[in-house]
Amino acid sequence: MPNPVHVVFVCTGNICRSPSAHAVLETWLARELRQGEGWPAGVVVESAGTGSWHAGELPTALTRAEGKRRGHTVEHRARVVRPGDFDPRGLVVAMGTEHRRDLLRLAPAGFDAGRVVLFRSFDPDANAPRDVEDPYYGGPADFVEMFDVIERCMPALLARVRGLVLVASHNPGP
Repeated sequence: MPNPVHVVFVCTGNICRSPSAHAVLETWLARELRQGEGWPAGVVVESAGTGSWHAGELPTALTRAEGKRRGHTVEHRARVVRPGDFDPRGLVVAMGTEHRRDLLRLAPAGFDAGRVVLFRSFDPDANAPRDVEDPYYGGPADFVEMFDVIERCMPALLARVRGLVLVASHNPGP
């Protein structure tokens, strides 16, 4: 696909929540590609932070360890949100309500606010909180819980991404 759909996960420092969701989606897309679903080639997955404190750093050791235990490679280097992250055909996925507010403020004029979504909006647990809790100051159990939430939300997010790719493949644009 000449113009892939971009999915960008965003948290605060880009060293726990967003790179974890990034890695999980990439793992799931790769699995679908291996199973003969050709559509994942039309998706680019990234992650970023709203703050620059950790720019250039790897995710935390606990993030990488829990990701590895679950079969995900979490080795993204932290970076800050940039204008190119606001792909009009893709999604900017906020890991929390504060991130969504920041992203709507950073979005270029005319960007469809409906493309900035809360990650937990994909949670099948109707009683779920709106934010993915930040495990940064916690221990290993907090990282287990973070990955549990991410993996629980991923099927619904994947279905949304699949729909975006389908639309983009029929409307390739410039």
